[in-house]
Amino acid sequence: MGRLFGTDGVRGQANGVLTASLALDLSVSAARVLVDRGEFSGSRPLAVVGRDTRISGQFLEHAVVAGLASAGVDVVRVRVVPTPGVAYLTDALGADVGVVISASHNPMPDNGIKFLARGGVKLDDALERQIEALMGEPWQPPTGGDVGRVTPYATPIEEYVEHLVSTVQPLRGLKVVLDCAHGAASVAGPAALAAAGAEVVAINASPDGLNINDGVGSTHLGPLQAAVVEHGADAGFALDGDADRCLAVDATGQVVDGDQILAILALGLRDAGHLKDDTVVATVMSNLGFVRAMGEAGISVRQTAVGDRYVLEEMNAHHFSLGGEQSGHVIMREYATTGDGTLTALHVLEQMALTGRSLASLASVMTRFPQVLVNVPGVDKTRTNDEVLLAAVAAEEARLGDSGRVLLRASGTEPLVRVMVEAASQDVARDVADRLATVVRERLALS
Repeated sequence: MGRLFGTDGVRGQANGVLTASLALDLSVSAARVLVDRGEFSGSRPLAVVGRDTRISGQFLEHAVVAGLASAGVDVVRVRVVPTPGVAYLTDALGADVGVVISASHNPMPDNGIKFLARGGVKLDDALERQIEALMGEPWQPPTGGDVGRVTPYATPIEEYVEHLVSTVQPLRGLKVVLDCAHGAASVAGPAALAAAGAEVVAINASPDGLNINDGVGSTHLGPLQAAVVEHGADAGFALDGDADRCLAVDATGQVVDGDQILAILALGLRDAGHLKDDTVVATVMSNLGFVRAMGEAGISVRQTAVGDRYVLEEMNAHHFSLGGEQSGHVIMREYATTGDGTLTALHVLEQMALTGRSLASLASVMTRFPQVLVNVPGVDKTRTNDEVLLAAVAAEEARLGDSGRVLLRASGTEPLVRVMVEAASQDVARDVADRLATVVRERLALS
């Protein structure tokens, strides 16, 4: 069997790559690893299972629950809850494992399964390998009273919202538009912002199982930009399908990306004395402008591989308080174990309320270097160490010198290679990215 887990769980087309039988087998294997380790908190292991709004999540949820319960794990079903909400409840309920059925920002036909360890943190690579190793192996399932019990949970959204609101000071006087992407935070997101005192205009908050991420949310900011201007809002925030990330829009409709959000929060935490070691964790995708702005502010930047799991690993290893990605995953370790788009929006709004400054003014702390990202599909992403390709990258880096950089990486969630270039001008960045994308297509073409 090839490797199933990517950088964010197991993901693929629902009923194509990701079938009910695969979901069942994965859950049985995860339960067996949990039971074999014998480290569950109570007399029986306990799991929390939630999902986003995709129609396929319904049958996949049943398969996951059946797999866990058949292996002797008690299951609490929280139904449609954002990924960070499942993480919070996994921790709050003292559960031994959390499971999220979601493909995050991917199109509706896709879905995914993410496992969380005790405390609501993502599994490390070693545990994922153990789960994969048990797939398809014979086993003796429990019978009689040893099978798991399945229980619905009555107030998951209310408890999650209460937690979110408890982390900020009142936001009265601020008007905000929230694009819920017809996803898992369509109820929780607007409720949290309103409970914190903001005037909320919720858009794209009517999921029908088919419209998640469909031209809306953090991957399609046009509707949010228009709504912010139309409603005269102070700011807007766009979530993705499972609400573990967000991007922002200022009052004029200008985009405020994840690097700028991270810079705003880093300075706010630093000024409040809550930024551990005056350090923020980011990935190699972070804009050079972010790194330079943090340096000028006396804040160190630790950079990791792409993926919020790697950001969190670095944060946990050194007890850092803040980390995130340009894509809008932001982890505030004091309040959450994973990226949380609604939490991020609340804390950006809090900085606006505390300082009396506009979002545009807060975001101006950094100047973004022009950046071009080219996704090259239909290639063998396992061969990015091709010598000719690496030589081409080195040559372009030499031409750019200190005025830019090149990043070439295989996607962890999709079958493609990403070419990212930053340079002093957009034209230069585009030219370099296009040249390297051509080399990628030629050298890594599928035979």
